[in-house]
Amino acid sequence: MSSISIIGLGNMTRALADRAIAGGHAVEIIGRDPVKANELAAALGGATVGASDTAPTGDIVILAVPYASAAAVVGGYGDALSGKVIIDITNPITPDALGFVTPEGSSGAQEIAKAAPAGAHVVKAFNTLFAGVLAAGSIEGRPLDVFIAGDDAQAKARVSAFIESLGLRPLDAGQLYMARAIENAALLQLGLVAHSVKHTNFALGVNVLS
Repeated sequence: MSSISIIGLGNMTRALADRAIAGGHAVEIIGRDPVKANELAAALGGATVGASDTAPTGDIVILAVPYASAAAVVGGYGDALSGKVIIDITNPITPDALGFVTPEGSSGAQEIAKAAPAGAHVVKAFNTLFAGVLAAGSIEGRPLDVFIAGDDAQAKARVSAFIESLGLRPLDAGQLYMARAIENAALLQLGLVAHSVKHTNFALGVNVLS
């Protein structure tokens, strides 16, 4: 199993950490508020707490912070992230949920990759899952689909194995530039929440016809 560092103290951190611990992984929680970090680790039972000013211990580092601070977080660690797989779960969507804050033709994951050291590998994943759905792990008995994108095949294989260990199904969408398409899927979900579904108890998935 892997050692996982999750940066952030929100609902996605709780859902991911809970499933990772259940999957047998060593989980480290990192947040700027040490009191909240310790409270979350205690509530999870089995997670450790890392300091925000020291390098993450995990081989896989999950960015569960708002997109606006994600690149700065990665850049702040610098070469300490070299050799690690960085999972970007952020969505660089504008506050009005009508578009993206990233440069035209780029994605949040690509912008984060620019801030990462050369030896780190960024993989987009989990950004189309709402925290409550991720915590459940399935809808009507069917494992959730997790779309991933990345430039390094070995890094994607490690992330795919991690996703499977959580009881979920990884679906490789291609190289990191495909993260923009996956982020568009998250934007679609917000549109559905606003205009038709009216709640977040759903997930996007793929049905393969025989």
